[in-house]
Amino acid sequence: MRALMMSAVAAVVVLGGGGLVYAGLRSSPTVEFKAGPSAQELAAVRWAKKADALDAALKKVTGSFSVAILDAKTGLTYEYKGATKYDTASIVKADILACTLLKAQAADRSLSAGEMALAKPMIQLSDNDATTALFQQIGGKAAVTKCNKTLGLTATTIDVHWGLTKTTAEDQVKLLEQFDGDDSPLDEGSRETAFELMTGVDEEQDWGVPAVAADGETATVKNGWDTRSADNGRWVVNTIGRVTSPEGEVDVSIAVLSHHNLSQDNGMKLVEKVAKLTRKYLEY
Repeated sequence: MRALMMSAVAAVVVLGGGGLVYAGLRSSPTVEFKAGPSAQELAAVRWAKKADALDAALKKVTGSFSVAILDAKTGLTYEYKGATKYDTASIVKADILACTLLKAQAADRSLSAGEMALAKPMIQLSDNDATTALFQQIGGKAAVTKCNKTLGLTATTIDVHWGLTKTTAEDQVKLLEQFDGDDSPLDEGSRETAFELMTGVDEEQDWGVPAVAADGETATVKNGWDTRSADNGRWVVNTIGRVTSPEGEVDVSIAVLSHHNLSQDNGMKLVEKVAKLTRKYLEY
């Protein structure tokens, strides 16, 4: 009787991994236990569903635009027509800033007073004369093209007339990532300089990406706008930047590019609408 009770206790059924294992007196077959999806994989699935919903929402928006997003916390990205090329207008000034910072780094120094005297109005006031002076000072088209290889920009074509540079939303998010990540060729001091400049733009230029930021969050931004005679005087309007929260819950880079706008105001409304839709649907 004691032996029977022991056998009965030994014949326990263990459930798991889609199979049954009987702990009996006879040898049991080997069962492979498969782990469930990781938290990262589940996050990617949720992101993909949100991205599908955002795609559907953006298809209803009137206008010629593209957008790209990088969530630095998760490494997840989103793009809508992200490989389409647009004229940069003044957003190329962020690229010129990055290349100026890299040139200073190569000389083992921070920006000189003269360089800062040009970089500050270039970014914060979008001053064209300061941009042209700095662009030429660092070596113009050839130097910035070479610099962009270091920055990982593969779809940006620098023009001797810097405002006619061609780029994509995807490439602009890559540029924004260099202003943020520890893996960037820009060192900590250079990234801090860029952050200070891009969070201190003139009030009249505080539109675009900043419209996405909630109370207490910080936005960096560089906007670009210009008419194009080749497009019957219609407007290119672009915005690039990052939105971050104090505790790090939010760290998202955003690039929205547009063209064929009837006016600057129409373009500004379009890029802000698109940027806001990314936050609504991706829930970052």
